[in-house]
Amino acid sequence: MVNKELETTSPDRAMDFQAELEETQRSLREVTLMIEQSQGELSKLTQRNTAISAHLQQVQKQAQTPVEEIKMAYDSALDAQQRLFVMRGQLEKLQNDKNHLEKIKSILEKAGSELGGTETSSSAGGGKGQLSGIEMIVNAQEAERQRLSRQMHDGPAQALSNFILQTEIAMRLLDVDPNQAKEELGSLKTSAMGTFQKVRNFIFELRPMMLDDLGLIPTIRKYADAFKEQTNLDVSVTVTGSERRLEPYLEVMIFRAIQELLGNAARHSQATMIKVQVDIGNEMTRVSVDDNGKGFDSETLKQSNNLGLKLIRERAEMLGGNFEIDSAAGKGTRISFMVPAQT
Repeated sequence: MVNKELETTSPDRAMDFQAELEETQRSLREVTLMIEQSQGELSKLTQRNTAISAHLQQVQKQAQTPVEEIKMAYDSALDAQQRLFVMRGQLEKLQNDKNHLEKIKSILEKAGSELGGTETSSSAGGGKGQLSGIEMIVNAQEAERQRLSRQMHDGPAQALSNFILQTEIAMRLLDVDPNQAKEELGSLKTSAMGTFQKVRNFIFELRPMMLDDLGLIPTIRKYADAFKEQTNLDVSVTVTGSERRLEPYLEVMIFRAIQELLGNAARHSQATMIKVQVDIGNEMTRVSVDDNGKGFDSETLKQSNNLGLKLIRERAEMLGGNFEIDSAAGKGTRISFMVPAQT
């Protein structure tokens, strides 16, 4: 494999912004259409839920109603309410996506306008470099917020909605069928325990407290273990050099970079094994993440709009380090960066 560095000239950067702007506009049109369709579906589900709820109330008032009919009415009501909760959550997520895309569109339009202006002196060029860095940071932050928002919606938020429904069903079944009510409560407890673990994982991803308390290396090892359990990938961590505390901003930067690289490998590389290597030298800290996935060719790399990789490169170079990608189609990928090991 041949070493390649991500390089971005001003014309290339302008083309990147234009391509990303067009893609954002296309996505915005799609999301707007999906919102309109979802609103129509939500209206239908709301009417259906109202009718089923009215039927359930009628069944409850009838003293001689068979138990089976009551159960069927409860099941229908639960199904309708779950569909309604899911559709409302989907509509909320789509609206958040639309707001996010509109922000990105505004940022890209502003950045494209700046890059499309007349060439200035080298000092002004430095200003453009700073603008590019700011744009990438904002975009990456928004993308991360969007990812976490989706995870929260698809995980704990949806689970909490189901908890409310399960609790209500269990309460109503206590007088009708205590055994089934007990089963519902047992299922509720199992679901709550799983959701609690998901919330803990989200908190760890947002800001692992042990990064402040124990430092970079223990946090990386802990995160790798959790990542391995969640993805079923063979993830290993090797540490060489002097295992010591670094400046807080360096530890955060390195941890976030490893977090991004592991996520990319799991989502895109089709890998089964990932190796994380950290070498803390006297002057420089070097990090590399290797996977045995499908890899990619140089043309794919040039066309990549991965904000996470660009942000890692930008931060590493701002700190006086470098960023490299070694990859070839069918031969896996190694992504490495180096930053000064200031203590």
